[in-house]
Amino acid sequence: MGKKQKTIQKEISLSGVGLHTGVNVNMTFKPAPANHGFAFVRMDLEGTPTVEAKAEYVVNTQRGTNLDKNGVQIQTSEHVLAAAVGLDIENLLIEIDASEPPIMDGSSKFFVAALEEAGIIELEEDIEEYIVKEIISYKDEVTGSEIMLMPSDEYQVTTMVDFGTKILGTQNATLEKLSDFKEEIAAARTFSFLHEIEMLLENDLIKGGDLNNAIVYVDKELSESTMLKLKKAFNKEEISVQSNGILDNLELHWANEAARHKLLDVIGDLALVGTRIRGKIIANKPGHQVNTQFAKKLAQIIKLEKRNKVPQYDLSLPPLLDIHQIMEVLPHRPPFLLVDRVLELSPTHVVGMKNVTMNEDFFVGHFPGSPVMPGVLQVEAMAQCGGILVLSTVSDPENYLTFFMKMNNVKFKQKVLPGDTLIFKCDLITPIRRGICHMQAYAYANGKVVAEAELMAQISKIK
Repeated sequence: MGKKQKTIQKEISLSGVGLHTGVNVNMTFKPAPANHGFAFVRMDLEGTPTVEAKAEYVVNTQRGTNLDKNGVQIQTSEHVLAAAVGLDIENLLIEIDASEPPIMDGSSKFFVAALEEAGIIELEEDIEEYIVKEIISYKDEVTGSEIMLMPSDEYQVTTMVDFGTKILGTQNATLEKLSDFKEEIAAARTFSFLHEIEMLLENDLIKGGDLNNAIVYVDKELSESTMLKLKKAFNKEEISVQSNGILDNLELHWANEAARHKLLDVIGDLALVGTRIRGKIIANKPGHQVNTQFAKKLAQIIKLEKRNKVPQYDLSLPPLLDIHQIMEVLPHRPPFLLVDRVLELSPTHVVGMKNVTMNEDFFVGHFPGSPVMPGVLQVEAMAQCGGILVLSTVSDPENYLTFFMKMNNVKFKQKVLPGDTLIFKCDLITPIRRGICHMQAYAYANGKVVAEAELMAQISKIK
């Protein structure tokens, strides 16, 4: 049995201000069904549009990971998403009445607390994991930032950060297992350097910032004019620099809190892949730009692998139907019977098998000296497998014939040669009605898709 997907038991709300907008924000976490994933709903806009948390919607990574779908924006999504992933949640609806979630204390701690208070429950469906089998990497040649994903028994993350300043220097942080996120990572707060704060103030950003939701490292001498700007921005009568180089009296939770927050950001940004990852992330000098570029690359790899995924079947097990039982269902006979076994059969799908041998009649002429199974016969074999599916819906299949109605999107991707074992999988596209079967069919051999087609057939009673 696989691990089950999770969501929350009841809705729960938080309020605060957006870091960059300074706007008061109300945000509500709501349960979501299996396979829903994470999605934001803009309650303040007409029609309450939804923005799914997907890498394809990332449009900007300045001061946070910002999403845009058809002009609907979500800013700084990473801390909220990190909290959900860190609590092993896959499905969540996030309603928000502004473009930016509340910054809270600059970490994921308050989001984690809210989600736990809402209660975490299991759903019936299994988690779909992407199991890393080989190293996948992405490097930003300009900044030197690099992310690498390698095989591991569970989701692990290591961040290696070199800020190039004396005040902060080089830091590392590691999350060995996701269950440690709450205690080891969630409370790590966002941070900035003084020179960045000056730039943000000049551009009228961080309107919701104060010294309680961002660690400010002083990497340059504080001028009198800068001091005045900071006092005004943070609504403080006095601002000082502590011996550890941090503004005011904020205490670090950990000496490497900056590296831990970078790790938090990595987890939040990679949530945009949309699939649970089983592998180890090593991020060197991570940032939202490289994180989300890697997320886009990984999402595309997973999409392509899903499209070409070859299902695995244990051919040593007794078949559901052997050749004799198949001939009780199908009217076809050798040499035109092209299915040897049925491995699975349900109301919506069928899996069959054919051993392709040199003794096939068609190899005599196709082609002498270079035997290749004709593509048209591969389609016929898939159709026969689908015929078993549709004939399984009647009590007397021996009294019916199956006829092709049409085929669409037929593709041949690999040659089928003597010695190959073909696996056919047919799934209903629409329910069977009036004996008409509309299905998506695939043929696999040697761990690859060799043919695919959208088929439609109809059974007709023998008069």
